[in-house]
Amino acid sequence: MIDDLTDRHVRSLARALDDFGGEAQRLAAWGRALAAVLTGGGRLLTAGNGGSAAEAQHLAAELVGKLAEDRRPFSAIALNAETSSLTAIANDYGFQEVFARQVRAHGRRGDILVLFSTSGSSPNLVAAADAAQAIGVRTWAVTGPAPNPLAEVCDDALAVPSPEPQTVQELHLMCVHLLCRHVEAALGMGKRPARHLHLAGEPL
Repeated sequence: MIDDLTDRHVRSLARALDDFGGEAQRLAAWGRALAAVLTGGGRLLTAGNGGSAAEAQHLAAELVGKLAEDRRPFSAIALNAETSSLTAIANDYGFQEVFARQVRAHGRRGDILVLFSTSGSSPNLVAAADAAQAIGVRTWAVTGPAPNPLAEVCDDALAVPSPEPQTVQELHLMCVHLLCRHVEAALGMGKRPARHLHLAGEPL
């Protein structure tokens, strides 16, 4: 029998999923746009704080590696994972600049910056969005309920309609996977049997 704590958590997630469909449709357009940027030699930058940092790293890992099928790797950098740069910038310029300065270093016109925030109010993410827009990098926010400062400053935003931070973060993980699936769909993948990859030591 399910306990009360688990039941409340699952019900919160189910309610958020019911309200999430309209927002999630945005991911198909994002996937097509991101596929075009990556195949054209552009780059994805991404960042978040705390649990949202883990989602940013997850997104970068799926693009540099793969989600389901083998393909060429794409350029994706999780700015919060650059620990030496992160701490040096925080020490010299303040924590608000930890992502903005990296955006100015790595971003090129036409690239895409995806920012994850449960609250949508982190000053260092808002500063990163401002820095990106100043150099022609497109900005997407993945946040909790809107309106919020990050969603308002970015070019586009997907806002999870839940007051529960844990539920927001769980749906952000789903957004990561769906975005990558839409990228692969835009590349024409997922429409054929997966190609077998030869592993070292395996008979040819």
